[in-house]
Amino acid sequence: MLNLALAFIMFGVALSLETRHFREVARNPKGFWVGVVSQFIFLPAITFLLVYFLRPHPGLALGMILVAACPGGNVSNFYSLVAGGNVALSVSLTGFATFFAVFLTPLNFEFWGSILPETEEILNSIDISFFEMAKTLVLILIIPLLLGIWFRRKFPPLTIRIEKYVRILSFLILAAFIGFALAGNMDVFSKYIHYVVYLVLLHNALALITGYLTAKITRLNSRDVKTITIETGIQNSGLGLLIIFTFFDGMGPMALITAWWGIWHLISGIVSAIIFRRFKISQWVLKQ
Repeated sequence: MLNLALAFIMFGVALSLETRHFREVARNPKGFWVGVVSQFIFLPAITFLLVYFLRPHPGLALGMILVAACPGGNVSNFYSLVAGGNVALSVSLTGFATFFAVFLTPLNFEFWGSILPETEEILNSIDISFFEMAKTLVLILIIPLLLGIWFRRKFPPLTIRIEKYVRILSFLILAAFIGFALAGNMDVFSKYIHYVVYLVLLHNALALITGYLTAKITRLNSRDVKTITIETGIQNSGLGLLIIFTFFDGMGPMALITAWWGIWHLISGIVSAIIFRRFKISQWVLKQ
C-alpha cells in the first residue's frame, strides 16, 4: 500500500511537468545545477556535521541522514509559487531530482551513514543492498513519473481537469503516511518527542539556510534564490518513510524523525514563502 501510495504521488508530480519547464532548464542551467548541488551534496554533508557534533540516538541520526539524502518534495512547487519564486525551476528540480534520487539517495545514505560507527552498525545489521534500494526507487519513482509525463502529453485536457484533485489527494496520502508512522511508534514518540522536535527544527533551519547561502553565493537572481531555499528545505519525507518501512522494518527512531520532518517542513516552508512574499526580506538581503 505504501508503494502504491508513493507511486501515485509521483504520478501527480509528473502531471505538473510541461515542455516549457525543460526549456527553462536549458535556458537557465546554472540555477538548476546549483539546486542539485545544494540538495544532494551540501545538505547531506551539513547533516553529517550536525549528527557528528550532536551525537543523537543512532536511529535518529540515521533518520536525519536519510531525510537529507531524499530529493525535494512536491509541495515545494506550491511554496515557490506563494513566495514569488521561479516555479518553472522548482518543478524542474522536483522532476529531475527524482530521477537523480534513484542513484544519489542510496549513494548518499550509504556513504554518510557508514562514516559514524553507531550508524554503520545499524546499516551492517540490516545489510542493505545499494542496487536493491535503487531498483525499488525506479519502481516507485521513475516509472510513475514517466507515466505521468506520458499521460499529460497524451491527454492534456483531462490532465488539466484532474491535476488539482490529484494534488489534493497526494497531500492527503502524504498526511496519512506521516500519521501511520507516528501511530505505529507512539511509545518511541512519547519518549523522544522533545528531543525530536529540537533536532528537526535545527536540521530544517540548516537546510533552508544551506539552500539560501548556496544560491546567494553563486549570485542567482532573487526568484531563483527563493526557489532553491525552499527546494533544499522541503524534502520528500514520504520516500524516506517508504525506505524505512521497506528496508528497516519501520524502525521507530528513524520513522519518528522522518515523520516529524514531514510535519515541520510543511510549516517552515509556508512560513518561509510568506516571509519572502509579503515582507520581501529576500530582496533587502540580496541588495546588501
